[in-house]
Amino acid sequence: MSKNIYVGNLPWSSSEEDVRAAFEEFGEVISVKLINDRETGRPRGFGFVEMEDEGAIQAIENLDGSDFGGRNLKVNEARPREPRPRRW
Repeated sequence: MSKNIYVGNLPWSSSEEDVRAAFEEFGEVISVKLINDRETGRPRGFGFVEMEDEGAIQAIENLDGSDFGGRNLKVNEARPREPRPRRW
């Protein structure tokens, strides 16, 4: 079983490889997805990491609030996306 982890307050310069390396200290990383703005293509400062359960719990406990590129990370279990109203 795997967990999806929300990672926020990332430096704009972060790469998926940087994030993967930080999380691999705690277990196998299945995937990393950093989110970019649709219109500008620039990073939005957050992303998602998918890991095996055991490693995910350790990563959340150890990385939440830790310094990453001069910023304090916000790391927690991702919640399902809430439906947004359609715009006409």
